[in-house]
Amino acid sequence: MAAVGAEARGAWCVPCLVSLDTLQELCRKEKLTCKSIGITKRNLNNYEVEYLCDYKVVKVKKGKAITPKDNNKTLKPAIAEYIVKKAKQRIALQRWQDELNRRKNHKGMIFVENTVDLEGPPSDFYYINEYKPAPGISLVNEATFGCSCTDCFFQKCCPAEAGVLLAYNKNQQIKIPPGTPIYECNSRCQCGPDCPNRIVQKGTQYSLCIFRTSNGRGWGVKTLVKIKRMSFVMEYVGEVITSEEAERRGQFYDNKGITYLFDLDYESDEFTVDAARYGNVSHFVNHSCDPNLQVFNVFIDNLDTRLPRIALFSTRTINAGEELTFDYQMKGSGDISSDSIDHSPAKKRVRTVCKCGAVTCRGYLN
Repeated sequence: MAAVGAEARGAWCVPCLVSLDTLQELCRKEKLTCKSIGITKRNLNNYEVEYLCDYKVVKVKKGKAITPKDNNKTLKPAIAEYIVKKAKQRIALQRWQDELNRRKNHKGMIFVENTVDLEGPPSDFYYINEYKPAPGISLVNEATFGCSCTDCFFQKCCPAEAGVLLAYNKNQQIKIPPGTPIYECNSRCQCGPDCPNRIVQKGTQYSLCIFRTSNGRGWGVKTLVKIKRMSFVMEYVGEVITSEEAERRGQFYDNKGITYLFDLDYESDEFTVDAARYGNVSHFVNHSCDPNLQVFNVFIDNLDTRLPRIALFSTRTINAGEELTFDYQMKGSGDISSDSIDHSPAKKRVRTVCKCGAVTCRGYLN
């Protein structure tokens, strides 16, 4: 804030990462003017009205006007306090929504909604678009070879070179069974951006909403548009850590009743994705024992089989407004993790109760 005040006096300025709305609010609070962010003496005391109460509309010569009601009643302190808290929450969630949309690199928009409680944005979550390697882990995101196809549907393309089938049909829907890896065309391929074998790399195409659930499951994600069956929905990204570090963090997360670890066990079990602190929209997708999303391993520029990308595809048609879910115990192989079946006393793990409500619910998340 000192930098803004200094700029207003014409002395000096430094770059600031705070949003414009926040800077304007701080300026008004400190009674500072700054032309570069639109705060002048004329609008210094202007504030956006969040809520009007105890008012009536009366007719005047040039139309209508809003005036206070002719009574001495005031809102109860508890109600007034709630209105203020709700207004502050709306502002905070709007700023968070704006921040998420600035950081994303995909077509689909991100919306945020909370009509349940006063919970605001998470305080220790950072939006990322791709894997973030932990110190000591190297991600080589450069393919060593690519195809020279003019039509990847009919020629020997990247999947064939890897010994698997092309994953998609002409409607951009996945046609291979769970457990089969996806090999998309990469940066060395001669085919263009409209290649039918470039789906996951284009990112989420659907507008999604992070919303507060009403049954104690925290935040969730719902789609705002209809999603066809077998369509790519989103990637699961986070911090890539070693399996040893994942075991240590897992015990801590179990004690807190949260689950964000995803083992990259397509061919080995060396690495895990931790989306607790760094992630994208998938961080907020809830578990279900009867999910509408399926996990697939994907290889694009990084062909290291120890480090597949994790893509979530729809298992059926998902209607607008419907919550998105996947099975937290589902592996890229299509199998259920053994951790969900073998809970011997020797493990001494804290069990997290499942609240998915599915008929086939297993009772626990881990």
